[in-house]
Amino acid sequence: MACLCHDLGKGTTPVADLPRHIGHEQRSVRLLHGLAQRLRMPVDCRELAEVVGREHGNIHRSGKLNPAATLRLLVRCEALRQPARMQAVLWACECDARGRLGLQDAPYPQRQRLSEALDQVLAVPTAPIAAQAQAEGLTGQAVGERIQAAGLRALTVWTEAGMP
Repeated sequence: MACLCHDLGKGTTPVADLPRHIGHEQRSVRLLHGLAQRLRMPVDCRELAEVVGREHGNIHRSGKLNPAATLRLLVRCEALRQPARMQAVLWACECDARGRLGLQDAPYPQRQRLSEALDQVLAVPTAPIAAQAQAEGLTGQAVGERIQAAGLRALTVWTEAGMP
């Protein structure tokens, strides 16, 4: 469903904007909501399609992202909370990229790079960071920011070590 629905918004591109489809991602998500309701789409299926619809362009361009932007993309995709779903998102994006005429055999390094980046962030031991932050009197969002900063450090070290 995510592969079928990710570009729904292209059909609503104003004629004056063609052949470009600026903003089609947001339009795709809006159209998906109506379709999901009408088809009684399961929540997990709808959420996967929403992430792919909203973020596929950013995932396609992710090879150019620095560590901070990569982490923001992973956070927007809720990859840290749902890593298995993120793998499905990446496969759908690869299908989108390879579904273009002449690109069926083209490499798609974005999937591997983002998978490995996610692994780097998930490998950060968060419990000690949270405990230390709480010992310092921090709570809620401040603890989350500490954990996110540690994830960013891990991504930065990984990137500087020559990873993609």
